[in-house]
Amino acid sequence: MNVDHLNQLLLEFSVILLVAVVAVRISTRSGLPSLLIYLGIGVALGQNGIGITFNNAELTQVLGYAALVVILAEGGLKTSWREVRPAMPAATVLATLGVGISVFVTAAGAHWLVGLDWRTSLLLGAIVSSTDAAAVFSVLRMVPLPHRLTGLLEAESGFNDAPVVILVVAFATAGELDPWYVLVGTIAAELAIGAAVGLAVGKLGAFGIKHVALPSSGLYPIAVLALTVLAYAGGALLHGSGFLAVYISALVLGNAKLPHGPAVRGFADGLAWIGQIGMFVLLGLLCTPATMGSSVVPALVIGAVLVFVARPLSVVLTLTPFRLPGREQALLSWAGLRGAVPIVLATIPMVSGAPMAQNVFNIVFILVVVFTLLQGPTLPLVARRLRIGEGSMGQDLGIESAPLEKLHGHLLSVALAPNSRMSGVEIGELRLPAGAAVTLVVREGSSFVPDKTTVLRGGDELLVVTTDEVGEAAERRLRAVDKGGKLADWLNGRGA
Repeated sequence: MNVDHLNQLLLEFSVILLVAVVAVRISTRSGLPSLLIYLGIGVALGQNGIGITFNNAELTQVLGYAALVVILAEGGLKTSWREVRPAMPAATVLATLGVGISVFVTAAGAHWLVGLDWRTSLLLGAIVSSTDAAAVFSVLRMVPLPHRLTGLLEAESGFNDAPVVILVVAFATAGELDPWYVLVGTIAAELAIGAAVGLAVGKLGAFGIKHVALPSSGLYPIAVLALTVLAYAGGALLHGSGFLAVYISALVLGNAKLPHGPAVRGFADGLAWIGQIGMFVLLGLLCTPATMGSSVVPALVIGAVLVFVARPLSVVLTLTPFRLPGREQALLSWAGLRGAVPIVLATIPMVSGAPMAQNVFNIVFILVVVFTLLQGPTLPLVARRLRIGEGSMGQDLGIESAPLEKLHGHLLSVALAPNSRMSGVEIGELRLPAGAAVTLVVREGSSFVPDKTTVLRGGDELLVVTTDEVGEAAERRLRAVDKGGKLADWLNGRGA
């Protein structure tokens, strides 16, 4: 590597990133998860395209793991604990017992319908049984779902990677398989260690960041991301689930109201996009379409079993005790999109030298592409046909807080949802505590300084300045008016 090589690489990487950024716009309009376009870029650059030769499965696996750490961290930082908390028991059961059901049913289909041996069938079942948060929510952001469903899908996507990774490593390792009860015990132990590490790092990290004033706002995102990576590494080195540790630590940190929260989430969002783009381009480079012809039919058969039998069965068996309506179970069954995780996991048997490893990778690659094309664009239609999302609750009031250390105050950025009950309320009717004031209103791209008679509208953004003493009280009052209108908490005094 010299400077000339570096210049060439920088040129190529910048062009790929710019094409990928444009692809996000295309995917938003079409309803297709952008992962398909990123994979296409990799394939176009590969041996059957421009001609770049890349067959390093081990490097792809390592970089894929690193990208997944960042993606899970970003998902945890942006997940609202208030939304996922009610769905946590159901999501935990679906991400563990549901994964087991999906693995076995899919493996049975691969064995009896395709003729694969049981070891390879179980390996395939484990690889494709994990849903992908990025793929799911790139489509679901267009569908207004009830909070309990979005919370359940978010939590499931964050949790089910951990048990699946353990199963894939077990099935891909040479030698006799451990008895089922040993596998279950191993999964339980690794999940417990990962959860404990993630919770500890998240709690201690949040306490430290709140009580240590850093000299630059740009250091806060770096510190938070470093903590999530620390959780992953600590969990993995303690023989626990690093993926669960990073997600839980990020979930704790993201809901701890840390200083410069928007900057932290923006930084994580950018890194996650880079991780997704780089990972999918590498995976596209690793595949060779000319050798995949014999894997098409097995991929379609196994994918049909997964999507139409295994996923619905796992949802019904695990979520019926939680009394979810049948319509919601049907949507959850169809919303189990596959994406980055299965294809990255398909590199594990290639690295370990497992039999039929290349065939497994080809089947997984085709399965993910075909069934993402099938499920992604049709998911909004399925939600409408099931009448889910119609009349559902709107978005919660978005409040971001940034400290004004020298002024001993806080600046609250408040985003009103279109159907917020704060719409139609005058500034004076908010009855904010003394020491808090609305200083700016942003409406339809224009900003102005309001007075007490200014009437708020849905979609407005407010800047509220508060002293340290009344910051939390002001936030509670704003949320109360958002939920209950201007008469909220009238009997309790000034917005208590």
